[in-house]
Amino acid sequence: MGESLRTRLERVVFNWWPSYLGTGGRVTHIEDDWSEIHLKLPLSWRTRNIVGTIFGGSLYSAVDPFYMVMLMRRLSEEYVVWDKDAAIRFRKPATETLYATFEMPDVEVERIETALTDQESVDREYTVDLVDSEGVVYATVEKTVHVSTDEDKRA
Repeated sequence: MGESLRTRLERVVFNWWPSYLGTGGRVTHIEDDWSEIHLKLPLSWRTRNIVGTIFGGSLYSAVDPFYMVMLMRRLSEEYVVWDKDAAIRFRKPATETLYATFEMPDVEVERIETALTDQESVDREYTVDLVDSEGVVYATVEKTVHVSTDEDKRA
């Protein structure tokens, strides 16, 4: 499928959004249907900590919003989507550029929609690894995203 002109423009806006700009991360690809997102987190003056590795806050904040945003884009407006919980496990000090790939396949979206025909809300857990160019894992982030059909939860 690939990136469309629209998702290319959304990627540029996302990368320059002040709260994301500060993470040091860069979105490098958004699939046309928001089923996949790629990001890059370089070791730079903006992301380097006191011991010369990528700051843990940069590792987490660079990956923080994506599962929630992907679900918001893939589900219709009748659903309310919120981040509910998160955890990060540091595997090794990051001394080089790291990458992450987020996937939200059609089958997952269908599972959520099906679950919400019988219940008011559902929590879904997702995991993403931050890896180097050879696939070595430096950190693992676990996210819990809450999806609801409850009108009262819209803000």
